[in-house]
Amino acid sequence: MLDKTFDPTAAEPRLYAVWEASGGFAPRTEGAAGAYSIVIPPPNVTGSLHIGHALNNTLQDILARYHRMKGKAVLWLPGTDHAGIATQMVVERQLAAAGNVGRREMDRDAFVETVWKWKAESGGTIVRQLRRLGASCDWSRERFTLDEGLSAAVRKVFVQLYRDGLIYRDKRLVNWDPHFQTAISDLEVEQKEVDGTYWHFAYPLADGVTYEHPVAFDAEGKPTEWETRDHIVVATTRPETMLGDTGVAVHPEDARYAGLVGKAVILPITGRRIPIVADAYADPAKGSGAVKITPAHDFNDYQVGKRAGLPMINIFDQFGRLLSSEFDVFTWGHRAPNAQGTVLADEEVVGETGFDRIPAEWRGMDRFAARKAIVARAGEEGWLKAIEKTRHMVPHGDRSGVVIEPWLTDQWYVDAAVLARPALKAVEDGATVFEPKSYEKIYFEWLRHIEPWCISRQLWWGHRIPAWYGPNGEIFVAETEAEARAQAGDLPLIQDEDVLDTWFSSALWPFSTMGWPEETEDLKRFYPTSDLVTGFDIIFFWVARMMMMGLHFTGEVPFRRVIINGLVRDEKGQKMSKSKGNVIDPLEIIDALGADPLRFTMAILSGTRDIKLSRQRIEGYRNFGTKLWNAARFSQMNGCERVAGFDPATVGGALNRWIRGELTRTERAVSAALEDGRFDEAAQALYRFIWNVFCDWYLELAKPVFSGADEAARAETRAMTAWTLDQTLKLLNPIMPFITEELWGELGKVGSTRDEGLLLTAAWPDLPDSFIDLAAEAEITWLVDLVTEVRALRGEMNVPPSAKPALTFVQPEAATAALAARHRDLILTLARVSGAESAEAAPAGAVTIVSGGATAALTLAGIIDLSAERARLEKEIAAFDSDIGHVMKKLGNPNFVARAAPEVVEEQRARLAEVEGGKARLAQALERLKAMG
Repeated sequence: MLDKTFDPTAAEPRLYAVWEASGGFAPRTEGAAGAYSIVIPPPNVTGSLHIGHALNNTLQDILARYHRMKGKAVLWLPGTDHAGIATQMVVERQLAAAGNVGRREMDRDAFVETVWKWKAESGGTIVRQLRRLGASCDWSRERFTLDEGLSAAVRKVFVQLYRDGLIYRDKRLVNWDPHFQTAISDLEVEQKEVDGTYWHFAYPLADGVTYEHPVAFDAEGKPTEWETRDHIVVATTRPETMLGDTGVAVHPEDARYAGLVGKAVILPITGRRIPIVADAYADPAKGSGAVKITPAHDFNDYQVGKRAGLPMINIFDQFGRLLSSEFDVFTWGHRAPNAQGTVLADEEVVGETGFDRIPAEWRGMDRFAARKAIVARAGEEGWLKAIEKTRHMVPHGDRSGVVIEPWLTDQWYVDAAVLARPALKAVEDGATVFEPKSYEKIYFEWLRHIEPWCISRQLWWGHRIPAWYGPNGEIFVAETEAEARAQAGDLPLIQDEDVLDTWFSSALWPFSTMGWPEETEDLKRFYPTSDLVTGFDIIFFWVARMMMMGLHFTGEVPFRRVIINGLVRDEKGQKMSKSKGNVIDPLEIIDALGADPLRFTMAILSGTRDIKLSRQRIEGYRNFGTKLWNAARFSQMNGCERVAGFDPATVGGALNRWIRGELTRTERAVSAALEDGRFDEAAQALYRFIWNVFCDWYLELAKPVFSGADEAARAETRAMTAWTLDQTLKLLNPIMPFITEELWGELGKVGSTRDEGLLLTAAWPDLPDSFIDLAAEAEITWLVDLVTEVRALRGEMNVPPSAKPALTFVQPEAATAALAARHRDLILTLARVSGAESAEAAPAGAVTIVSGGATAALTLAGIIDLSAERARLEKEIAAFDSDIGHVMKKLGNPNFVARAAPEVVEEQRARLAEVEGGKARLAQALERLKAMG
C-alpha cells in the first residue's frame, strides 16, 4: 500500500540515482524510431541554478523525456562554459581573500593552473544542481568549452576564418572594463539609471568669428531677440573626455548654427583647433543643440567622426586613467595581415595619441578625478556656463560594477556581415524556425544590421588566440606553435596575450561537442540537432552566432527549431533581484516542495513572454501532485490493479468507455502540444484530465461501482482504473518525472507484471481513435453537467450542505428520462437531492435549471428563507456594485492608466472582470428567487 504522502526529499535522489545507473539517459542504439537531439545552453562553470535555469532546463527535459518515450534515440548533450571573465574574477577574489599574490604577480601559466584546480574542486556545482531538477542529460557525453576536443575545434575555426579573410585585427571602439582591463560584450554591460550632471561649456570660436544667437522667442517659437556670441555652448555628462574632442556637431537644419558649419572652435585647455560639422545626430531640441564629438570615447561620436572624417584621439589607458606615457600597447599597434599578408604601417592606422593634449599635472589621473579637475578649471577660466542636474543611463560592467569606458583599441574581429548572409537565408527559407515565430524579427533585425564581432578579450582564462608575432609586427596564425614557427622560419615569436570571447567557443557548441572536425558517429546521427531551447535575450549573442558558424563549417543549420522561453518575473511582473528581495531560489523550492511542483509550474506558465511566478503558485501545483497520489492510493484501497490480458477496447460500461475516450483525447492534446513546443498547453491538458476528469468525476462516479453488487462491473472498473492510471503516469512523466516514477514503481508491485521496467524508458501511450466513444461521452457528460448545475445552484441559493431538496425533471424526453433512471443513484448521491422524478410541471417553490437540453427543478421551499436569501443576495450585489465603481473610477482616470505600472493596470482590469462576473452570478440567483414568488 502506498504511503499516505509522497516524500520528495527521500525519493528524488534515490530515483535519480536509479535512472542514471540504468543508462536510460543515453541514446538507444537499437530499434530507435528516428533520432532526436538537443544541446544544453552551457551554463557558466561558476554558476548556481537560478530560476531562469530551472525554466529553461525543465522545458528541455520535457522534450527529451517525451521523445525518449516515443521510441527515439534521444541525445540531450550537457556541458558547461568556461566563462572567461566570471571564472577569472572568482579565482582572483579567492586569491585575494587568502592573502595570496594577485594574478599579475603570478606568471600566466601558474594562474591558469590555479583556475584549473578551482574548476576541478568547485566547478561542478551547477551540474549537480541540474540533477536535482531531474535533468535527464546523457552525462557520459558532458563537455566543457575548454576541454581538449573543443579547444582543438576552436583553434581550427579561428585559423580557417583567418585564412578565409573573415578574421582580422582592427582598431575600433569597444566596451572597456577598466577594472578587469578587458573588452566586454554588450551582453556583459548593464545600463543603470543614475544621478548625473550636464556641464555646459563654452568653446570659443576660432579666427575671431562671431554669430547672432537667439535668446528670446514669441508664442510660436520664433526668435525675437539675439545676442552676439564668440563661442558655442556644448553640454556633457563626461567632461573628462573633452581632452579627446575632435569636433563639434550641429544639426544640418538648425538655423542657429547654419553659418558656423565649416568654421572651428579652440578646444579649452589643449588650445587645439577643431571643426564644427553638420550631422543629424545633433538634436536641436536637446540642450544647446550643439554636441562635442569625442570619437575615441563614445559610440555615437565614433559614428559621427567616421562620417565627418574626424581624428580619433585616445586619452585614457587601460585602467581608465589619463595617459601617463606616450606609449600604450592598446593605442598604437599593427593591424594583422589580411589573407594576402599585407601589413599596415603605424601611420596608416586610424587613431592617434592624445598624450600631448594632457596637462603634465593630470597625466595618470583617474578619469573621475580628471572630471573634477576639468570642471574646476572651466569655472576658474570662465567657460563653465551652467550646471544642470539630470537622471541618465550609464553603462556598467555586470561583473565588475564599474562604469564602462568606450575605448579605441586594437582587437580581433570576425567579419560577421559575410557569415550572416547564409544565416539569414536559412531562417527566411524555413530551414530553421522560431517558436513563437514573432522572435524571428529580433533575429532578422540584428543580422541585417550586424557589426563586426569583437572576439578578443584581455584575460588569461580562455582560449588563447592562436596568433604569434614576429619582431617587426609580422603575424603568423596557426593551430599550433610548431606550425607558426614553420611559417616564421628563424624569426623569434611571441604568442598573442589575449583570449577569445567565450561566445566564440559557444558558437561552435552544437557541432564541436559532437566531435567536429572529426566525422564522428554522433555528428552523423544527431547533427543538425532537433531543437534549441533558450531565452530571447541571447538570440543575437548566441543563437545567431551558432547559425553563422554551423552553416559555415558544416554546411547545415545547427538546429531545426529554436524554442524561445520567457523571462521569469515575480508575481507582480517585476524583474527578480536580490536588492528587491523578490528572488525565488529554485533549490530552496526543491528542498521544501520537491522538483515536480516547480517543473509543472514552469511548464504551465511558459506560454507567456513574462512569467509571473510566486511560491503560492508552486505550492498549488504541489497540491496537484498530492491529488494524483491520493487518487492512486484510493484506487489501491479499492482493489484496482493490473489484470493480465486486460484489453481496454472491450470494456462495456459507459463510465469506462468515457474515461477511455477522455484519456485518448488528452494524449492527442499533450502529444500535439509537445510536438509544437507548447508546454503550457500540454500541462493544462494534463491538469484538466487528472484533476477534473479522472479524480473529480471518474473516481467519484466509480465509487458506487466499487461498493456495488455487480461483480462484473466492479472487476471491469478496477482493471480500467489501474490501466488508466498507468497511461496517465506516462503522459505526466515528462513534466513531473519523480512522483510518476515513484507511483509507477509502487503500483507495479501488485497485479500482473508489466512488460516495461522504468517509466523513464517506457513507451508513450498508443491509443487508437476507436477508443473515443461518442455515445458514452454524451451520456457521462449529461450526468456531469447536471450534477454541476445542481451543485452551483445550491451554492448560489445558500442551501445547507445537510439539506436534500427534491429534484424534478420537467416533461423530459424519453432519452432524458432513461438517463435519469439509469443514473438515479448517482444523481441522488452526488447532487445531494432526495429524489429524481419526472413531472409535467415544476413544483411550487422550486427553482429551475436547464442542463443538457433538459429542464429540471430543485424544490427549495421550506429549505431556505426566501426573504432572508433575497436580502443576502441584494446586499452582496450592492457590495459588488461598490467594488465595480471603485475599480471603474481608477480605470476611467487617464492619469492612472498612463502613469501606473502596466502590471498594476492589468491587475485592476482583471479585478473588474472578476467582480462583474460575481455580480452576474448573484443577479441570476436573485432572479430565480423572485421567480419562486
